[in-house]
Amino acid sequence: MRTLIVTEFITVDGVIDSPGGGGHPRAGWTFTAVPFVAEAYEIKGREQVEAGAMLMGRVSYDEFAPIWPTMAEFAEYNAMPKYVVSNTLTDPEWNNTSVIHSLDDVARLKESDGGNIIVHGSATLAQGLADAGLVDRYHLLVFPLLLGDGKRLFGGGEATTNLKVVEQETYSNGMVKLVYDVVR
Repeated sequence: MRTLIVTEFITVDGVIDSPGGGGHPRAGWTFTAVPFVAEAYEIKGREQVEAGAMLMGRVSYDEFAPIWPTMAEFAEYNAMPKYVVSNTLTDPEWNNTSVIHSLDDVARLKESDGGNIIVHGSATLAQGLADAGLVDRYHLLVFPLLLGDGKRLFGGGEATTNLKVVEQETYSNGMVKLVYDVVR
């Protein structure tokens, strides 16, 4: 069985909305609000190398697909299989992208052969995956910010989920890397 990992840039108050750009009033907060410290992003490179597939929702697909294929730093993601959970997308243009339609399809994908499945962005999808018990691990880069409003990773509807810290590190700019396994 494949490991499904939700990876997020997240504020202390749980906001994951528009970290690099988008519709949030303070979109791009990862670049503008906290000084860059290269070692804090090591996990992002590791995720790309260790992933066997990327899973995203329609909104994240629409944001990533026009940009990521042009970025050399995302070469592994651009080459690997990508899956979009959507009932409206019919003909994805991003190389090696397939559309799946439900969390049941995600569960079947987890049962297939291959490496880790990495979920970027996709707040609604991540909440649905958590509620369905499909998330195995969280990779969180916590930014020392309080944004107050915006999409959150944990929407409050899920049942109590126990987590085990398997990796943690604090950086000079106040960011914290937290890697949690879901305890079942």
